[in-house]
Amino acid sequence: MVSNSNSSGGVVADSWTDPDCPVARTLDLVGDRWSLLVVRDAMDGARSFTDFQQRTGIARNILTDRLRRLTDRGVLDRRTAPSGRRPVYVLTPAGRDLFTVIVALRQWGERHAFAAGEAHSVLVDDHGLPLPPLQVMGSDGTHADVGTTSVRKVR
Repeated sequence: MVSNSNSSGGVVADSWTDPDCPVARTLDLVGDRWSLLVVRDAMDGARSFTDFQQRTGIARNILTDRLRRLTDRGVLDRRTAPSGRRPVYVLTPAGRDLFTVIVALRQWGERHAFAAGEAHSVLVDDHGLPLPPLQVMGSDGTHADVGTTSVRKVR
């Protein structure tokens, strides 16, 4: 899939895995592990190529590709560092909107990717307390899940 941002801030693609599905389109844009780890680290203050490389351990050629793709897709903005020598990368509003996705992945991982009592990093709020579990709510304010929702297909 090839994509880029259009003048209205949306993303234009030459081909989508499943053109009518928002989940598939999102995965086409940011669905590989390195892209999401770059976004995670940008949310945690990484800005330079070196920051991302040191935090993730990603190979330089792969990181170069992911930074380019995330910039082309409107998730990151490439700017000149105050020194004027190297680029820095900052989250765009679309990139910042991935926060809930990153938190959901983190919380799923806390529940399912660690043994009971196994140490792991913790995302905390301004008060130093772990974030409560995310909950999806229906239009009536009640808890929504796979058993209480359905997808309305287009066509």
